[in-house]
Amino acid sequence: MRVTVAAALLGFAAAMFAATDARPEALASAPAPLLKPGLPVDWWFVFKLNSAVFPGCGGTNRSCPFGGTVQNYRTFGQQYVYASSDQPALTQGGGCVGDSTNDPLGATFDQVFNAKANFVIWNDQFYGHPLANRPAPWGHSKGMVAWSDAGEGVLLQVSTPSWPAAGSKASPRRGDGNTLGCVKDNDVEVSQHFFAVRLTKDDLVTVLHALAQASVVTDPTVKEIVHNGGPPDVQKLVSGLGRLSAADGEFRGTLSTGIQVLAKPSRLQVPPWQMVSALLGGPALRTATWWTTPTIPSTTASTRIRCWDSGLGTPGAVEIATDGRWNGQAFSLKGGAGANANHAKVGVSTSGAHPFVIFGDLNQQGALAGDCGSSQNGRGGLFLVVENTALASSVSSLIGG
Repeated sequence: MRVTVAAALLGFAAAMFAATDARPEALASAPAPLLKPGLPVDWWFVFKLNSAVFPGCGGTNRSCPFGGTVQNYRTFGQQYVYASSDQPALTQGGGCVGDSTNDPLGATFDQVFNAKANFVIWNDQFYGHPLANRPAPWGHSKGMVAWSDAGEGVLLQVSTPSWPAAGSKASPRRGDGNTLGCVKDNDVEVSQHFFAVRLTKDDLVTVLHALAQASVVTDPTVKEIVHNGGPPDVQKLVSGLGRLSAADGEFRGTLSTGIQVLAKPSRLQVPPWQMVSALLGGPALRTATWWTTPTIPSTTASTRIRCWDSGLGTPGAVEIATDGRWNGQAFSLKGGAGANANHAKVGVSTSGAHPFVIFGDLNQQGALAGDCGSSQNGRGGLFLVVENTALASSVSSLIGG
C-alpha cells in the first residue's frame, strides 16, 4: 500500500523538536541565487564541463577560499557554462567555477559560508568528513539549503561528491577541503551540474518535506552541516532530517518561482527518469546522467516496465544521451572511469507542449524488470523542473547526442 504524501507529512509533525544555538542577530538579508555579488536572480544553472575536453579554467590561478588546499589531480577542469532566469540561454563562464565570488556557484556559496545563515547540507558521499558514505536505501542526493531567520533563502542542488561539506567558516570542515578542486575526491575531473533557486518561507517548508521524503544523508547534530534556526515549523522539520523515510509514494510541490519539486522515496522502486516523465504528464525526455552498469536503456512510450507503480501514470519515451556538444566540441555523457565522463544529472523534454528542463539527483541505473530495487531504483532523490523555452532549447543542444 502506498503511503500518501499527507501521511508522510503528518509523520514529520510528530518529529522531536531539537533546540538550536541562539543567533546573535538576524541576517540583514536572505541568501539568494547570485550570478555575482549584488546580482540576485530567481534561479541559475551551471554545467561544469569535463576535464578531458575542457581542461583547466582559462589560465586562472586555482584557489581554496572555502577551505582546503589545491589538489594535484591527474586531471582537473573547472570550465563551465551557465544560464539564469535573467538570461536562460547557456553562455560560457570565466575562471574556475566555485573558486571565487566571480561566478554563480562561488558567489552563492560565499554569502552562506561567510554570513550568519541557517543551513542544511546533505551528501551521500562525504567520505567520512563529517559523515560516512551511505548506500541504498539512503537518498542518492547532494546539496544545501540556507535561509534567514525569517525563513527565506536558497536551495543549491549539486552533483559533486564530497562538496560542500561545511556551511560556515565558524565550523570548518576537518580532514578534507571544502572548495571545488581542493577536496580529496576528484569531483572536478568529470562533468557536474549545479542548480540554485530562490526560496520563500513557504518554499523552504516544501523543500524540507521533499528532502525528508528522499531520505537525504545529513545529521542535525553535526554543526559543520546543519545550523538550525528560523521559524519554529522550519526548525521542527530540520530536526527530523537524517532519517530513512517510510513513504512509498512520490512527493510533488511547486515553488513560488513556478519550479516544480519532485521527490522519489527509496521504497518507490521504479526507474527514476521514467517516473519523472510520468509525473510530468508523459512527455518524451532526453537524459544525461552517470550512465553505467547497471544501465537502464532508452525506452519508448510502448516499452513494458514491470518495475512500476500504477499510481504514477504512464511515462513517455526516455532517451539516453551519450554525447554532448559545446562550442563545436563533442564530449561524452556516459559514466564510468576517466576524465571524459559525465556526473551531471540533466534532462529535457523532447515532446509535448511544455519545454521542461529537469535537474536531478538520480542516474538512469537500475532495472525495468526483475530486481526492482536495483541501484537507483532503490534510492531516494530530488528532481527540480524548470519550464522555459530558451533554456530547454539550449540544454537540448548541450546534451543532444
